[in-house]
Amino acid sequence: MPWPVLVFDIESIPDVQGLRLLREFPKDATDAEVYGQWLQERKEAGQSDFMPLHLQRVLVISCVFRNAEGLRVHSFVDRDNASEGRVIQNFFNALDKHVPQLVSWNGGGFDLPVLHYRGLRHGVTADRYWCLGEGGAADDREFKYNNYINRYHMRHMDLMDVLAMYQPRASAPLDAMAKLCGFPGKLGMDGSKVYEAYLEGKLEDIRRYCETDVMNTYLLYCRFQKMRCGFTEAEYDQEMGLVKESLAALVPGEPHWREYLDAWL
Repeated sequence: MPWPVLVFDIESIPDVQGLRLLREFPKDATDAEVYGQWLQERKEAGQSDFMPLHLQRVLVISCVFRNAEGLRVHSFVDRDNASEGRVIQNFFNALDKHVPQLVSWNGGGFDLPVLHYRGLRHGVTADRYWCLGEGGAADDREFKYNNYINRYHMRHMDLMDVLAMYQPRASAPLDAMAKLCGFPGKLGMDGSKVYEAYLEGKLEDIRRYCETDVMNTYLLYCRFQKMRCGFTEAEYDQEMGLVKESLAALVPGEPHWREYLDAWL
């Protein structure tokens, strides 16, 4: 197992203010009216109601960080509806500091492009993340052959992409694979419910949902490491035990982990 490992997942909502900047809407139109008009136009054009990636406002970035010292769960959250840039910057600061093995599920198809667009909008810097071993302040020749950007390099592993042999038609949902492998999968929410929950003021519920999703990804990553012999059977069992112990220690302050552990056991 290459340590440190940082597994991440984001939750986002429609950027209605961005939509206002790009389109002409009545100045007195509410956010609900602006978004509703956009949805209606998409429906009439036979298009999906999925907001383009550059108009996905990042609300939460949840991480599982595993190194020689143990396992931690942490979330960067925009709690004041004005800190999206800081949330993204803090995430990339963690990458620059630890230079971890980065792991995601569909991160190459969604999470990272969203972070790129939104980070660009807010003036975020990410020296090591963008390093390609070809010069710059964070120049490292090793990154020329293994960096975060190249699809077929392993410094960022989009586990869904790897398992599908980089064929979109072969990809599988995180929830399905987690449950098929004996892990809890999604609990109580899915991505389609995030905006509704946000409008109802349930930011902490969204944060907890994102954390359980990223934990599912970490567990699948461990399973993948066992499949490719990065873990022996004994090491895999030991890691599963460590995860359970780590989550049990979080239960007093974060009861959603009790629900997660109960679903797992």
